[in-house]
Amino acid sequence: MTDAREDQGLTYAAAGVDTDAGDRAVELMKAAVKKTHGTSVVDGVGGFAGLIDVSELKNYERPLLASSTDGVGTKIAIAQALDIHDTIGQDLVAMVVDDIVVSGAKPLAMTDYIACGKVHPERIADIVRGIAEGCVLAETALVGGETAEHPGLMGENDYDVAGAAVGVVEASRMLGAERVVAGDVLIGMDSSGLHSNGYSLVRAVVDHAGLSLEQHIEEFGKTLGEELLTPTHIYSAQILRVLAQAGVGKLHALSHVTGGGLAANLARVIPTECGAHVRRASWEPGAVFHMIGEWGSVPLADLEATLNMGLGMVAVASAESADEIVRLFEAEGVRSRVIGEVTRRETLPKPRGENDVLVQGAKGAHGGPVLVTA
Repeated sequence: MTDAREDQGLTYAAAGVDTDAGDRAVELMKAAVKKTHGTSVVDGVGGFAGLIDVSELKNYERPLLASSTDGVGTKIAIAQALDIHDTIGQDLVAMVVDDIVVSGAKPLAMTDYIACGKVHPERIADIVRGIAEGCVLAETALVGGETAEHPGLMGENDYDVAGAAVGVVEASRMLGAERVVAGDVLIGMDSSGLHSNGYSLVRAVVDHAGLSLEQHIEEFGKTLGEELLTPTHIYSAQILRVLAQAGVGKLHALSHVTGGGLAANLARVIPTECGAHVRRASWEPGAVFHMIGEWGSVPLADLEATLNMGLGMVAVASAESADEIVRLFEAEGVRSRVIGEVTRRETLPKPRGENDVLVQGAKGAHGGPVLVTA
């Protein structure tokens, strides 16, 4: 006898895709997304595309569009292990918009993409709510997104997130290495923790040390999982307010400290005729960096080439404006301090100590060398 179900044939749902669950997820996230919309957001035709009114660009002499795309990496594994999904979104926004602001650009709009093995509406809504909350902090609109169900390719509880954003900067006010000169100073801004880089190393250390994510860690004052899920700080709106007050004559360049660590990312905004000297003694990395090194016996050089070591962003500014810019960042709630200076390349000190590190030609950029010393 033929089974009645066979007579019905295969359906999309039987293949593992639940379009009704996708619709429920959209309904759950709508309110959070709406909070990111200002007057510049125009309702899309059937929601196929996000529309932004860019009439203000007519006031620019030469507007340059800046774009960036990124993900969160294996930090997602921590969120999945703890079944906490409403913080990953802020990480995603930070990784995208803080790359855009490095050029001095104002983020205008962001979109997201979530791939999953199975749509769990509440989980997807949690992720998007985190993205929306991050966009509020970044003062940018979340204008669209996509959730794709990939049964058979991903496990039922697996997912990954990616995002993209576009921003604008007046060409004459663009920040970068061409503004940096010998005598400038380096201003390091505190990170909120590990941010969203190096989690393959972090997870390997946690496994090696036999630690539980639910374990309370005295040095953190919270559980290990809570520390590892601390959202990435979003600097873009704060930086733009400081830049509006200080101007490009004082604040010359920015470096977002992401994968590769401080030196490799700073080298991207140092001109080839210059070098940068960073002194570790000028700031104190948070406890999480010390503990990761201790638990895994990770060499200092490897820690510094993988993690942000307590600094999420570095500004390059004129020496005479350093105190003013530090005060402006402090007023924005961003702890910062001078961590070094820019020199002529030929006068950059040579590595001498055992832990002195010289980085140049990093991250595909042909920039000046960066020396990190005690």
